[in-house]
Amino acid sequence: MASNTQTPSLTMTVDEAAEALGISRAHAYQMARQGKIPTLRLGRRYLVSRKGLEELLSAKTALANQCS
Repeated sequence: MASNTQTPSLTMTVDEAAEALGISRAHAYQMARQGKIPTLRLGRRYLVSRKGLEELLSAKTALANQCS
């Protein structure tokens, strides 16, 4: 019997990452090209690692909390 719950994919598109981060699509692509968002490049396509993005946000949040 198949389960109705879907496991989230390991990656997302840059557009999906932009939406998740609350930034523009253009800014997300710029950050991906600069290596500021953890991406995997497949030809001309960028895929964003969900785990890498979560770890990046956790590290940035922890750093911001230490500075306050």
